[in-house]
Amino acid sequence: MFKLSRFLRQWPKAAAIGTLGLLLQTPAHAEEPIKIGLVAALSGQSAKSGEALTRGLSVAIDELNAAGGILGRPVELIRRDDESNPAKGMLAARELIQREKVTVLFGGLDTPVSLAIVPLANQLKVPFMGVWAAGTGITRNGAKDNYVFRVSAVDELVDEALVDYGVKQQGMQKPGMILVNNPWGESNEAGFRAALEKRGMPYAGIERIEDSDLDVVPQLTRLKRAGADALLMVGNVGPSAQVVKSLDRMGWDVPVISHWGPAGGRFSELAGPNASRVHFIQTYVFGEQNSAKGDAVMAALKQRYPEIKSLADVTPAVGIANAYDGMHLAALAIEKAGSVKGSEVRDGFYAIEQYDGLIKPYRKPFSPDQHDALGPDDYLFTQFVDGQIVPLQP
Repeated sequence: MFKLSRFLRQWPKAAAIGTLGLLLQTPAHAEEPIKIGLVAALSGQSAKSGEALTRGLSVAIDELNAAGGILGRPVELIRRDDESNPAKGMLAARELIQREKVTVLFGGLDTPVSLAIVPLANQLKVPFMGVWAAGTGITRNGAKDNYVFRVSAVDELVDEALVDYGVKQQGMQKPGMILVNNPWGESNEAGFRAALEKRGMPYAGIERIEDSDLDVVPQLTRLKRAGADALLMVGNVGPSAQVVKSLDRMGWDVPVISHWGPAGGRFSELAGPNASRVHFIQTYVFGEQNSAKGDAVMAALKQRYPEIKSLADVTPAVGIANAYDGMHLAALAIEKAGSVKGSEVRDGFYAIEQYDGLIKPYRKPFSPDQHDALGPDDYLFTQFVDGQIVPLQP
């Protein structure tokens, strides 16, 4: 009886020691991860864009986790394939926000998909970071409570830059527009019209192309007959490649000045030997000579992805760079917020003072009236040469 009562008196202490031992054996990273979502094209003709965004985000997340994570918590990337389909993109975004509880959602290449996600992000009060789609209305969406940010190009600024390039570098006097038949094409039509009207410059016509088009000779023929001396093109990989092949069939040697759609996939392969005739805009290109950060990111890419052997293997660099900078800016916003609550993280973006990024040094990149971190000074013109995107010589 004495032994039993003695045991019972000591049992709470023994239990406590046992519990402490179990706690001490708990892994150091027991903290719940901060989840980052990506909705992008991971399959189809634009799959390279999703691959580039994944790589840029992953390298940035590796750096963050090596430095202790965000708010002392590890960072985890969760991806969903939107298949370049707005309905599928919106469903994927809803799942990531409501079921996976992502703190920040990243978007992909396609403006129509991002435009479908914007109202959802604003309604559910989750920051949505655009790192490719350039539709003006993505960030300038009219919402009183705007949760959409972007580290990417903006259509109306790109259109001004494309027209300026056409006039100064190609002697353009009467361009024709050939635009994908979706909201992205509509966004750029408005931008091109404004840029041309500002210069009092006429245009030969406006033609539409579809993602499914296998021949755009009829549209191009109409522009040629109307006297077009250059083409202002907006389309992703497939339709842009068909424009080049149709020009080849027509034997029409005309300058093609393009938005960055051709960079999002296998354009040089699909367009054929004359892919280099298309001059298109970018925000970043890896080269033989990079900044110290550029070299560090390239080294990290090669280490994480052994299939990267040369500069041609990091195409499209714009997706990598935009996503890399966007992830680090999102991490700063969460740190500034000291929280993963959507409204506080949104305000955290406004509190960022500076970040020396891959694309540029960012100084107060966001404010309640400015949700785009990049502008015209951050654009450069490029072309495909031997399957690699290279800067055009000024």
